[in-house]
Amino acid sequence: MVHADASNFAAGVTKEQAYAQVLLQAEGLFDGQRNWVCNLSNTASLLWHAYKSLPSPSDRVNWAGFYVLDPKATSSKPQLILGPFQGKVACQTIVFGRGVCGTAAETQTTQMVRDVEQFPGHIACDGDSKSEIVVPIVIEEEGSKKLVAIIDIDCVELEGFDEVDKKNLEKLAELLGRSCDW
Repeated sequence: MVHADASNFAAGVTKEQAYAQVLLQAEGLFDGQRNWVCNLSNTASLLWHAYKSLPSPSDRVNWAGFYVLDPKATSSKPQLILGPFQGKVACQTIVFGRGVCGTAAETQTTQMVRDVEQFPGHIACDGDSKSEIVVPIVIEEEGSKKLVAIIDIDCVELEGFDEVDKKNLEKLAELLGRSCDW
């Protein structure tokens, strides 16, 4: 049975320990549950509480959530649509190739941006955000790789993310890709 304590993180936890807990709790939450809305919602909460338990700059995360492939978009003009998240209201749709999220979606590669003002075409959904990491969630479908969603994390500090974030969010993206019915 899922319990709200999954979102509790010990005082003084390291970033590596927080991510290990997120991955472990996510795996438990996904057991027997393949609905992507449900799983992304709980994952957004886990990430939010993990970041808030850490020292700066991680505790300065101001948005943690997902954009998913918009099923109404055409293959000639694919776009993302807002999914479950924690933080302020956000942009509702993002065209592939536009901004950090659209670039991650189009290229299917992680984008770790130390200063969003230096990223060409950055979309400022929240003007307080200074750095961002976006990780694609890709599945294998009919012999090819298909983007189904992205993990998007924003921080009000410059250089809010590092290789520990990248490595663990990529693990989380892989777990989500195989644990949900997209």
